[in-house]
Amino acid sequence: MACFLVPTAEAVVTTVMTKVIESKEKTKLPEEKAENEISVDASVKIPLSRKMKWLNNMLWGGSALLAFEHVWHGEVVPYFPFLTAAGDPASAAEMLHEMATAGVLMAVLVTAVWGCMVVTADYLAKKASQAGKVEEK
Repeated sequence: MACFLVPTAEAVVTTVMTKVIESKEKTKLPEEKAENEISVDASVKIPLSRKMKWLNNMLWGGSALLAFEHVWHGEVVPYFPFLTAAGDPASAAEMLHEMATAGVLMAVLVTAVWGCMVVTADYLAKKASQAGKVEEK
């Protein structure tokens, strides 16, 4: 019914967070970068803003597909109250329960998959960095 609203809400929050992180990364002075990062690792280190964009793309894409599916099945309509379940109190309670269970589960699952992606990407970047150090010697 409205389970897609939970990942959409998370996508809005993470988009704002990404913009804030990007602005902080851009204002970081070059000398600060030099002292905080190892020179070889800097070439393969993935910025946090890029990782957050991965999460945003996953959340927005999944939410768009779910919203389309709900429109297709007539659960979302182009007139007030937009969600067909919101018109009836009994249906509204069922809708809120679905958002609290299925919607939250989907948002958590997408975030967990993204976390695995980040861990894997950091591991591969570290491995590539170490391989670069070996080749330099």
